[in-house]
Formats: sequence, C-alpha cells, structure tokens
Amino acid sequence: MDGDLLSELLGPLRLRGVFRSRWTARAPWGVTGEREDCALLHYVSEGACTVELPEAEPVLLGTGELAVFPHGAGHRLGDAPGGPAVPLDGLLPGREPGLARRVSIDGPGPLTAVLCGGLHYDAAAAAPLYRALPQMLVLDRAAIAGEPLLGDMLDRLAGGWDGGEPGLEIVALRAFELAFVLALRAALANLSEGEPILRALRHPAVGAALLAVQTRFAEPWTVESLAEESGLSRSAFAAAFRELVGEAPMRHLTARRMQEAARLLAESTLPHSRIARRVGYQSTVGFHLAFKQWHGLTPGEYRKNADVRAGGKGFW
Repeated sequence: MDGDLLSELLGPLRLRGVFRSRWTARAPWGVTGEREDCALLHYVSEGACTVELPEAEPVLLGTGELAVFPHGAGHRLGDAPGGPAVPLDGLLPGREPGLARRVSIDGPGPLTAVLCGGLHYDAAAAAPLYRALPQMLVLDRAAIAGEPLLGDMLDRLAGGWDGGEPGLEIVALRAFELAFVLALRAALANLSEGEPILRALRHPAVGAALLAVQTRFAEPWTVESLAEESGLSRSAFAAAFRELVGEAPMRHLTARRMQEAARLLAESTLPHSRIARRVGYQSTVGFHLAFKQWHGLTPGEYRKNADVRAGGKGFW
C-alpha cells in the first residue's frame, strides 16, 4: 500500500471532542445504540462481548480486542447475541464531548469490562475516501500487538483518565485521537484482500490517481489527465476507478475540492475568491454554484453555521 496515500487518508482527521466511558457488566446484559455522527471505539479490557450490526453476523470481541466504527454505525453490544437489550440513551443520557462516565450493569454471570469512546471528528476535514471504510473494523490481539503504541495507549485509557484533574480533557482527547488513527492504520493493514478500499489503495493506477486527487486537487484535472497520471487509457482508468472507489473520478475530485473548501471556510477567514482558487476554481461564481450544489448552502451560509455544526453529543 502506498504509504503516502495512507497518510493522506488518515492525516486530515482531527477530533473536536471525545465522550469516554468505562463499562463493567455482568451477564446477562445488552445495550443498543442508534447511529451517531462520530466515530466509535470499543476496547475489551476484560472478559468478552458480542457486537451486532443490522444484517451482519455477530462478532465476538475477546480480552484485548478492539472494534472501530468509523461512521458511528448503530449496533448492539451484549454478553451474547440476540438477547434483550436496553437503549443506550437510558443508561447514558446527555453524552456531551469532553465528559467521562462509568457504567455498571449487575448480573449473576461473568464480568466484562469495556472502554468506549465517541470521537467527534471534523467531517469537512476527512478525506472523501474515508467514506469507503467498512461500518466496523475489528482488531484482534495479534493486530494490536503489531502496533505496540496502540496497545499501550488503550490499556492506559482503560485504566483511568476520568477524573477532574487540570488539563485532563485535552490529554484524553489527544490520547483517543492517537489511538483512533493508530487503530485505523492497523485495521487497514489487516483488511481482507476483497475489501474495495484496500483494492483501491493497492491498485497501482487507481492508487496513483487517488494520491493525485488528494494532494493536488487544485490542478485542472480531467478524466484524460488523471488517466495519463495513472498510466491507463481513459476508458480502462474510468472503469477501474468506478469499480474500486464506487464513484466516477471527477465526482471524487469534486468531493475532495468541496471537502477542502468547507474546511477553509470553517477554519480560516480567507475570502471566497482565494478559497475558490485554492480548490481549483478560477471563477468565484463557478465555485459558489458548485459549493451550493454539493453542500446545500452557499459558502457564506456554511461559514456562518460552522459553530452550530461543531456541537453535538457523544456516543457510548
């Protein structure tokens, strides 16, 4: 896999806040959560539990194993699949980023301890290819052992860091941010060969085009020039790109430009004309029209609403 492309995929992710919780539960138990607009981590520090996603086989997580939900997919956690479950909102209402909670579920059966994090990231800063990540990525003990820093970080997070000491919130945020990025890197390295995102990253031609779009999006690309960059004919390149990435090359380019434009509008005071040039538009009018069509808001409206979009609650 192209290391530069992998860095470009993971590097832009920036967390805005983390709601973290530590769970101890004795069987029988089950908890369901709806989809949330944040990434999720579940790390089993003791015992075992099952994870269930709609229309998927249950997955068993053992001690020292981690499940990552890049898109915050709704799911069920429990001691065994298919049993009764209570809604997460009933156990953890008001899960605001920056807070930490402990949850205990009593029962007569074996104990399970789980570290959970709801990680709010800036969607405008996430690479378009991030959308292609699976709903859930699972790292077993061998995969985590391949990232010693990840295992150490998870064990430390599971062991504490929920008090009120000065500066603890920013320490926990950075720790979860590092754990999240390390987990994604390890998960991508261990994906099955059939996963479309892995095939796209490893495909010599498509990978080259993805790297060009990710890092040189302001250039005046066409399908023909991207095909030339990848070393394929126009038709062969377009077919391979659509098959592996799931969308046409120019739509992927537009997604990358609109992602960067949204980030600049939210994080800078640059005038719209300069942002337009930075993301590959020579005409400010053309940029405004493209941005409105993509995001449903004008650049000015998007900038004004940036603070509102930064809110929201955590998960688990």
